[in-house]
Amino acid sequence: VQLRESGPSLVQPSQTLSLACTVSGGSIVINDYYWGWIRQPPGKDREWMGAITSHGDTDYSPSFKNRASIDRDTSKNQFTLHLTSVTPEDTATYFCARAPADARRPEEYSVWGQGTQVTVSS
Repeated sequence: VQLRESGPSLVQPSQTLSLACTVSGGSIVINDYYWGWIRQPPGKDREWMGAITSHGDTDYSPSFKNRASIDRDTSKNQFTLHLTSVTPEDTATYFCARAPADARRPEEYSVWGQGTQVTVSS
């Protein structure tokens, strides 16, 4: 299975960032997986933001629960992160990844996209 992130590389402060992850080689609706979003700000560790399960349920880190949402388009085999009210502190490389169920730490994810760099700046 392969994952590929897509979305804007530059976002203005206060806007909503939307990033899509397109999955190939496997369906996002079968088996019992977490399809997650993880980011890594410059000079910092990777941090888990949230995930959508194969059943369509969502799970979010408390750090992002008020600003992040994840949905999916099963016809495109794709899931999307939406992050509202972005600030320069949201500048990071964003990754989508797959893990067994209930994975809330980046190290639990074994299949990763290549990552996409997002800068928040006016």
